[in-house]
Amino acid sequence: MSAIFSPGKLMLTSEYFAIDGALVLAVPTKLGQEFFFEEKYDENALVHWEAYHQNKLWLTAVIDYKNWQILETNIPSSAEFITKTLKNVQLLSDTKFKSNTTYHLKTNLQFPADFGLGSSSTLMNNLAEWAEIDPFYLNTISLGGSGYDIAVAKEKSAVLFQSKPEIKYEKVDFNPSFKNELIFIHLNQKQDSREGINFYKSKNKSPELVEEFSNITRKILLCRELENFSQLMMIHEQKISNFLEIPTVKEKLFADCPTFVKSLGAWGGDFVMSAKFGGYKDYFWEKGFTTIFEWENIIDL
Repeated sequence: MSAIFSPGKLMLTSEYFAIDGALVLAVPTKLGQEFFFEEKYDENALVHWEAYHQNKLWLTAVIDYKNWQILETNIPSSAEFITKTLKNVQLLSDTKFKSNTTYHLKTNLQFPADFGLGSSSTLMNNLAEWAEIDPFYLNTISLGGSGYDIAVAKEKSAVLFQSKPEIKYEKVDFNPSFKNELIFIHLNQKQDSREGINFYKSKNKSPELVEEFSNITRKILLCRELENFSQLMMIHEQKISNFLEIPTVKEKLFADCPTFVKSLGAWGGDFVMSAKFGGYKDYFWEKGFTTIFEWENIIDL
């Protein structure tokens, strides 16, 4: 079987406001999703789909792509999503699902599904690369979202991303001198991004506020000292807190933490970023947060 790989991502700036065109800084993670594929010219017009989570079988499906019917599966709702997505691939591709070839497709998500590192975006990018189609368009019609995660998966690099007035992004060299002082803590739960996005969309926002987040992103990219970086992260966090009228994650969970704590992506779950301090591991462990990564263990830069 041939293989494709897309890295996961962490969104460092402009969560929520990315939808309205704020400049995003996002970085790739070492773990991502593998995609294995094989085609058999047997005239059966089937898709044999297997999805693994950390090398353990999670989903199986056999799909008749002439009629887009699920013939067999162990998780109907997930098989329906895969069927819908593959139908979109057929729509966009010049070559895939056009004859009676049988496709054996296998995915392996290398990180736990509740990490929020991009199980969907890595899948979209892998499918798009395999089918030689536009991953942003496939993502838009299959899932929605700003597309910053697709840019990271596609480029396998840190990116500066903007969704409006049209999607544009560039690879950037984000390699801060203080990177080994940064830590990433998992909050033991997966946040529903769509729920958070819908809440954000229900609130009025000004172009000036969107631009404020773009400016913070530009300043963060130029940071040379941890102190300056920390200050910008706290300003960023407070601005979103004021806008959403939701307490920051530091206020809710880590009020006595001596360093900044910054949400990464939708608020309330997934990962937060902080900086090392004396006894930091014990501090987070005692609060029940035992999954802590240093930069070099999670970021692929």
